Amino acid sequence: MLPAAFIGAGQADAPNDAGRNFELSLVHKLIPPQGSEGLLRLWVPLPEDTIFQRIGRISFKGNYREAYITSNNAYGAKTLYAEWPDAKGNPELAITLEIATKDWEPERGGLLKDYRAPAEIIYPKEVEPYLLATEHIKLDGIVKQTADKIIGGETNPLKKARLIYEWVSANMTRDDNIVGCGQGDVKTLLESGRLFGKCTDINSVFVALARAAGIPAREMFGIRLGQAVKMGLYTKTALGGADASGVAKVSRGQHCRAMFYLAGFGWVPADPADVTKMRLAEKKEHADPQVQAVNAYLFGNWEMNWVGFNFGRDFDLFPKPEQTPINNFGYPYAEVGGDPLNYYDPDVFSYEYSSRELKADVADKK
Repeated sequence: MLPAAFIGAGQADAPNDAGRNFELSLVHKLIPPQGSEGLLRLWVPLPEDTIFQRIGRISFKGNYREAYITSNNAYGAKTLYAEWPDAKGNPELAITLEIATKDWEPERGGLLKDYRAPAEIIYPKEVEPYLLATEHIKLDGIVKQTADKIIGGETNPLKKARLIYEWVSANMTRDDNIVGCGQGDVKTLLESGRLFGKCTDINSVFVALARAAGIPAREMFGIRLGQAVKMGLYTKTALGGADASGVAKVSRGQHCRAMFYLAGFGWVPADPADVTKMRLAEKKEHADPQVQAVNAYLFGNWEMNWVGFNFGRDFDLFPKPEQTPINNFGYPYAEVGGDPLNYYDPDVFSYEYSSRELKADVADKK
């Protein structure tokens, strides 16, 4: 198991944060709809190594015909692909991952307070795609108009990002009736005038508005792992919970976060969607001091009781599915005879995800 306070964390460093260790279990016992026939194919998102998380052991087993790990797609999204020749054969796949996380807190660590944009802003080549539109992240029309209205005459990229963040967290509302994490169709959402959604909807609005304002931004799709500690001061379990043994049932724990890029600095975390989730869970107004404490923390900081998978939007998985492109890759995706299963419902799709937090002495012995 990798140490949680891993070397090279860079801007993830923050005072007195030792990090956390988790074991994530992903069990798939696929039960295709009655009458389904043909080849069963499964794509499962896996976490990548970043400045705020390191992936240790990955193991998998099952009765598949073949299975392998790949990242051969436009976003380099790490994927475990498996297939079964017959959907009627009680297909099973179990994956175990060891994950070390460290809170990503450039704002709390004081690294943003003296930020000044370079006289000439030039973005690295690998950042440039996060200024572009996709099928669900449109940047013209009402998206551009809304971004211009929010930022006004502001030219400092950090201040522009903060204005957009504050607008999104204050004006959008979480709607628990929406399936999964939402579609993140920003233009449609803004044109509707009904600013309700789940995490993908809300954080995609932040990302689209930032890009429309000339700031690279992206979502990261992932899953909650355990108890919120810092945010737990203000909320019960809305932002992550676990039992007394540190075990969390996370089959429905998928969560999308956001980040933006500052020239001369790097990527900066944000999560206005969790502000709206806390507000709904606690039945509080946005001006409530506890909501504002969470709101202040989640611009420039992430508490890492969560693991991120990838940044993919509107892209083709590999091997290429029959139904393509995929909107995002935060959930497992499967097809039987070319027809997709309902991956938003773990009971129908038949998967069970759980996480166990490892104490430091246990993790060191693994």
